[in-house]
Amino acid sequence: MSGDPVLDLAGVTKVYGEQPPVHALREVSFSVGRGELVAIVGPSGSGKSTLLHIMGTLERPSSGVVRIGGVDAARLNDRELSLLRAREIGFVFQQFFLAEHATVRENVADGLLYAGVPAAERYRRADEALDRVGLADRARFKPTKLSGGQRQRVAIARALVGRPAIVLADEPTGNLDSATGASIMGLIRELNAGGATIVMITHDVALAERLPRRIRLLDGEVVVDSDRDRTGVKEPAR
Repeated sequence: MSGDPVLDLAGVTKVYGEQPPVHALREVSFSVGRGELVAIVGPSGSGKSTLLHIMGTLERPSSGVVRIGGVDAARLNDRELSLLRAREIGFVFQQFFLAEHATVRENVADGLLYAGVPAAERYRRADEALDRVGLADRARFKPTKLSGGQRQRVAIARALVGRPAIVLADEPTGNLDSATGASIMGLIRELNAGGATIVMITHDVALAERLPRRIRLLDGEVVVDSDRDRTGVKEPAR
């Protein structure tokens, strides 16, 4: 793990229902340091989506502790949690979730609405974020005029515009062809090299193996964490 912890999970368990209870996560513990690029990989049903929601404070765990930038999320009320999410976490989803009636610039600036940033500053920072992802010349376009790869770049710019402590990317190449997906992964690596802390959820084992750190989930448990220095766990030989 490199840098100070940005995200820290300790003994996180999530149980749904009662008859019978479904354990989506079981005693999940790991930390993500500032500046890391981490893949969380596992098959369908392994608990990846539940883990994403809990890391992003969209759901609360049944037990265990989630800390974002050292703040215990369980100690926050809903309003404080929304503010923490707006300021500290950027989301990138497989579906781009862009407002088609708004321009690219407006879509990115809207990523700052809930952080209480004045309009002029929102648009200035949106322009900076679009420049970072190579779309400064598309700022006044509508999303319908963009390719899939360009729309995902807009979504990444929106996630970065608030200068969050961590970006959570859920299958960011899942809806893209292989060449466009490779381009987006190149961008993610560039952003990480520039200091962004990124955790990427994926079912693609080959893609995950190309990232610096891999956390593998199976049946709601961490079965491998390639951060050997911290965990002492070695990945199985291939």
